[in-house]
Amino acid sequence: MKINVKVNGTAHSHDVEPRTLLVHYLRDTLRLTGTHVGCDTSGCGACTIHLDGKAVKSCTLLAVQADGCEVTTIEGLATNGNLHPLQEGFHQEHGLQCGFCTPGMIMTAADLLKHNPKPSEAEIRHALEGNICRCTGYHNIVKSIQYASEKM
Repeated sequence: MKINVKVNGTAHSHDVEPRTLLVHYLRDTLRLTGTHVGCDTSGCGACTIHLDGKAVKSCTLLAVQADGCEVTTIEGLATNGNLHPLQEGFHQEHGLQCGFCTPGMIMTAADLLKHNPKPSEAEIRHALEGNICRCTGYHNIVKSIQYASEKM
């Protein structure tokens, strides 16, 4: 099937197998490998992207479902060579260790901050419930999001 999708501001048109997951289209066809494949069941959140401005897990969406949509991946957050405040926050506040979950955490947090620019710690933790980190214990992830909230 032919799909047309705008990813990080660039239009793309490709023929894809109807069963191709969006995460695999992004990684394998477009070579945007910042979106990670973790669990394949939407439980870990490593594959979180924005689809038409809303955070979604790309491992449970078919690429054909994104036809005509606008997609933002972790690669699309930085502008003009400047890190997004969330990316900067994760660096400044040591919000990552191995980094595997980080793109999904950042994309989820970006959606949170878009709808709630000054979330409480409890609201941040609630927003991250669909994202799993096996390394950090979440404390510095929350601090990273608070950093970005203040900066934004």
